[in-house]
Amino acid sequence: MINDLKKDSEDRMQKTLDSLEQGFAKVRTGRAHPSILNGVMVPYYGSDVPLNQVANVGVEDSRTLIVQPFERTMVSAIDKAIRESDLGLNPISADAIRVPLPALTEETRRDMQKVARNEAENAKIAIRNIRRDVLGDIKSLLKDKEISEDDERRAGDDIQKITDKYVAEVDKRLAAKEAELMKV
Repeated sequence: MINDLKKDSEDRMQKTLDSLEQGFAKVRTGRAHPSILNGVMVPYYGSDVPLNQVANVGVEDSRTLIVQPFERTMVSAIDKAIRESDLGLNPISADAIRVPLPALTEETRRDMQKVARNEAENAKIAIRNIRRDVLGDIKSLLKDKEISEDDERRAGDDIQKITDKYVAEVDKRLAAKEAELMKV
């Protein structure tokens, strides 16, 4: 029973790390990467759909993304969606859409670092919330007399070790992202 709780907490904490990586992918670095446009939604036949469902997104060179719509009629809608996203990008439309990424200034790099730190802090909070939930489950097992106090204390220590491991992993990934952001 306790082992199931530990396994569940590890799975949930791993999902938090995966979510952190997705959040980091949206933080723009100096290089072009298709995941920058993952959050862009395009109106398509009356509903908003993700950009990657109406076009291919690729990298033309280190500072330019190329978006090739599946239908020529979608060019203007995709162009407008990219412009209206909060990414600060100005696409150039033709048959395909070229999205030049401006070079990051020192100030922009610092702002991106703040965004990355915020993502990491949210991941840490999520991990701590998972720990709190699992410890509450363990306490309820103790209250129902399904485990002894020694088992409860041991399980609490194990959950804390798991939590520390995942928080350290978040810190490691944040340090790598910050180094990537500051690299010119």
